[in-house]
Amino acid sequence: MENIIFANRKKINRMLKGILAISGQPGLFKMVTEAKNSIIVESLITGKRMPAYTTSKISALADISVFTKTAEIQLKELFKLIQESGKMISPKATSNEIITLFGEVLPEYDKDRVYVSDMKKIFQWYALLNEKNLLIDSEEENSTIEKSIETSE
Repeated sequence: MENIIFANRKKINRMLKGILAISGQPGLFKMVTEAKNSIIVESLITGKRMPAYTTSKISALADISVFTKTAEIQLKELFKLIQESGKMISPKATSNEIITLFGEVLPEYDKDRVYVSDMKKIFQWYALLNEKNLLIDSEEENSTIEKSIETSE
């Protein structure tokens, strides 16, 4: 991100593993494979594949966190908070509407380091991932399946 509101995390997040944001490219991308000097990615919006070179600024969503007043919150956790709130924002919303909703979802966000453009991008990413059914955490899904199997036995 141009504004450094996100901090990288080393812990791999299964839900967002392989989902990438590429600076200068709209939307999100799914990593397909590695090539000699690049990786091949597929756009979640258009479905088209393209190379992403090592010179591009590529961020894995699993490694992104948002600064709060006391610590950081992983993007996965923020997406869960957005989902639990049941609220979404229009792409044409004003800055004040975006700030208000983000404040309702994450009241302790760091107002000095989290910009409106970043908030808008987070809501756009959430909407795209939700539309593509990519917000399901495989660990949670597996534990739910295991619990339902146990109760049926």
